[in-house]
Amino acid sequence: MKDEYLMIQQSAREFAKREIMPVAARMDRENFFPVDLFRKMGREGYLGVTVPEEYGGSGSDYLSQAIIEEEISYASGSLGLSYGAHSNLCLDNLYRNGSEFLREKYVPHLCSGENIGSLGMTEPSSGSDALSMKTTAEEDSGNFTLNGSKTFITNAPYADVFLVYARTGTDITPFVVESGDEGFSRGQEFDKTGMRGSPTGTIFFNNVRLGHERIVGDLNGGKKVLLSGLNLERAVLAFNSIGIAKRALDLAVSYASERKQFGRPISDFELVQEKLAYMYTKFESSRLFAIEALNRVQNDRMDSLDAASAILYASEASEYIAREALQIFGGYGYIKDFEIERVFRDSILLTIGAGTNEIRKKVISEALIKKHRGGTIGK
Repeated sequence: MKDEYLMIQQSAREFAKREIMPVAARMDRENFFPVDLFRKMGREGYLGVTVPEEYGGSGSDYLSQAIIEEEISYASGSLGLSYGAHSNLCLDNLYRNGSEFLREKYVPHLCSGENIGSLGMTEPSSGSDALSMKTTAEEDSGNFTLNGSKTFITNAPYADVFLVYARTGTDITPFVVESGDEGFSRGQEFDKTGMRGSPTGTIFFNNVRLGHERIVGDLNGGKKVLLSGLNLERAVLAFNSIGIAKRALDLAVSYASERKQFGRPISDFELVQEKLAYMYTKFESSRLFAIEALNRVQNDRMDSLDAASAILYASEASEYIAREALQIFGGYGYIKDFEIERVFRDSILLTIGAGTNEIRKKVISEALIKKHRGGTIGK
């Protein structure tokens, strides 16, 4: 790893240990979102890491964002999820596709953490089938009237700025919606099994009036924005799972070394050794694969094959590692006083969120068939 990435990793690791770990248990226990801490992440330069300095960002790249994602998620999977939703799904998407007006108006405040960002795509009747969304933006004299709702939206209960996809006739267009816009409202925050403290909820649009300047990209050009955004989201959020997996592995190794049965540390027993060996192998392979996939997606943001493969493998590896870690803890692993219980619950989300693993398998197989027909398998 290059020196610049090692510096980012060390900085994020120290920040996570100092600032995030002390509140991680409270976040889970009370479903508490630490707004002040989130804003502090902005002041440290983590939120706008992929945004140029002239807009308030750090001017770095997606690998830097992924490194930060992993370190935050190691301390708290839920804060890592909120970080990804803000920094990648909302802020980076808005910067890459937005007009100069949108960049100047929203990007600096999102980079600093003064505003919290969110992405509005999933709807009650269109989760996996995102392109069948029913939220509409009807045009009238250059303005648009937004009606509909979005659900399972990360950061929704606290967000100030939303990147929202809506149907404009037979096409899709992304818009910026502010929480203060007339006709905007929020539903009750969800009480989730895991990733507690990463606020999730529903947002509603009742005749929200938006000017043409709120369009992100081109009118009716939302499909490309959506798909390229999904690929980057999958590639970066794979590191949410990787951070969780690393924490589970470290907890398991530490416990197995200290816990004694029959007068010996349980790490001496072959069945425990086998678990640790597979856990480490899956962790390292998922991380190396995710780094390679991220490099490919950076070069081709429409590369759905590698993006979907990376998060599929990382999320399944994370759930496996956390489950095996809990088994190593035995009865103690099933008690809330032990951190591994929270880590296990957090590990499950990324097999469902950002597109289910079933959908990712469909994306992967379709991409493989397309490559085969084009004669590019293995190239």
